[in-house]
Amino acid sequence: MQIKWLEDLIALAETRSFVRAAAQRHVTHPAFGRRIRSLEQWAGAELVLRDGAPVTLTAAGETLLQHARQAVEALAAARSEMQDQALPGQSVLTLATGRTLARTLAADWLWRIRAHTAGALVHVRTGSMAETLQRFERGDADFLLTYYHPAISVRLQPSQYLQHTMAHDRLVPMSRASAGGKTLYGFSASKPVPYLAYANTLALGQLVSDHLSNHAQAPRLAPILQCDSADALLEYVLKGLGVAWLPWSLAVGAHKAGKIAPLAGKALEIAFEVRMVRTKRRMSALAETLWEVSAPG
Repeated sequence: MQIKWLEDLIALAETRSFVRAAAQRHVTHPAFGRRIRSLEQWAGAELVLRDGAPVTLTAAGETLLQHARQAVEALAAARSEMQDQALPGQSVLTLATGRTLARTLAADWLWRIRAHTAGALVHVRTGSMAETLQRFERGDADFLLTYYHPAISVRLQPSQYLQHTMAHDRLVPMSRASAGGKTLYGFSASKPVPYLAYANTLALGQLVSDHLSNHAQAPRLAPILQCDSADALLEYVLKGLGVAWLPWSLAVGAHKAGKIAPLAGKALEIAFEVRMVRTKRRMSALAETLWEVSAPG
């Protein structure tokens, strides 16, 4: 069995067409069909129902498809890890965090500790809160840099992990502003304001949703867009598309430049912490040093 046959099956499942899948895999239609046949011979089962359009997989094909995706992803991850391997004797540190934190607080932290990481290789791995937590719990990261708030706090056993607060931040409803500081949008009891929301998969999205659903003074909002990137939402606010709750650490530069401004008062802001988490087990000398120098106070 060849890995490219599994990749062929994935392409066929996605396109549901032998012709389009063959084009995607850069082979001729007949050659692609022969490769699928070879995969079926290896599996000992019919994988594709060919008497109809669009193409569908059999039950056996669906089962193999799940394993094929896992295998291809695992091999790609292994290849990436090998390419990222450190030089002989080089210290390695891995930080798991969200995409927004990687751009803001993690960047500041890496700058502060640069003297301690000179000569080392630092891996910054980003993803959703669930993804970064899974990576950390598997032991694939030395530190977890994550948001903390009662509505979204990660569930970690206190007996196994240590954590300390790295920063305090807040989500602030922001709108594009004129040169005089007047906001393009304003909250109104009579008219909903265009609302730029986070995807529900993001911790910030869960935090805003919980806050608004439990707030007596929640404004009228008309959701027009949902996005899984705080950076992108900042750009959309700058363009004047609507209102978004942005991390102050991300939005403060544009606010100081007079491009965006907060709406309403502090009652609609959402305060939260950013925490660094580590295992209680003894870590590498580099990780232990960075934990000590990063501790508050």
